[in-house]
Amino acid sequence: MDTPRWMRTIGRVAFLNCDPLFYGIDDTWDVLPAPPAWLTGHLLRKDCILAPIPAADYARHSDELVLLPEIGISSRGEVGSVLVFGSMPLEKMTSIALPTDSATSVQLLRYLLQKRDLTPRLELMGPDLESMLDACDGALLIGDRALEGAKESPSSVQLDLGMDWLKFTQKPMVFGVFAARRDTPVESLRIAQGLLTDNLRLFEQSQERRRSVIQWAQSRSELDYERLDRYFGEVFNRIDKEHLDGLNQFLVEACNLSTGAEFAW
Repeated sequence: MDTPRWMRTIGRVAFLNCDPLFYGIDDTWDVLPAPPAWLTGHLLRKDCILAPIPAADYARHSDELVLLPEIGISSRGEVGSVLVFGSMPLEKMTSIALPTDSATSVQLLRYLLQKRDLTPRLELMGPDLESMLDACDGALLIGDRALEGAKESPSSVQLDLGMDWLKFTQKPMVFGVFAARRDTPVESLRIAQGLLTDNLRLFEQSQERRRSVIQWAQSRSELDYERLDRYFGEVFNRIDKEHLDGLNQFLVEACNLSTGAEFAW
């Protein structure tokens, strides 16, 4: 019996932050690029075997989804690509525009505002910095848009959410998790996950591979090699015990998922 196409398809965030995992995947696999929040829907509909999705979306659908070990999208402080922009400090903002393409960053910002006893008006909008700041005092952006916004106007960056989470918790922040449907055969998941971890191992151990990944990212962005090299030291794709502790704290405290993370193996 032929393998269904969705079991040969891996979801991919349409940002640079997973490039170390996806660079060089051979054509026996299909790759489905989409914004993080869209990938949750693709996964639930069986459009792909696994995908990196917002950690907050995993909390929302934990009865249907399970996590894959070792890999994710995280930071140990400054993340550089999950930022609040504005012309005034966070404490003076009366309104903040939130992006529609990531659940985790929105949930994390709500948590960090609560920690400060701040209650600005929050408004969901399309992720366009100019229109967001026309409507609100602040704007939350993620991914490539945040990186490029910071490059164009570094003085407008008022908060790096990865750094702020570290300040309050002393733990890394896991923004994205690799998830799969609970009814997916574990052996098939091991094969797909193994492909990504093999790529990550090459990125971590080979300077030549690292250069190739950065050059690939550079060809698809407006950022220079030096900034991308630094970015791949701010964002991590390997999840260790310390990251898992941070993920569980986020799931429990910010997402009200009392059970925390559950892995396929």
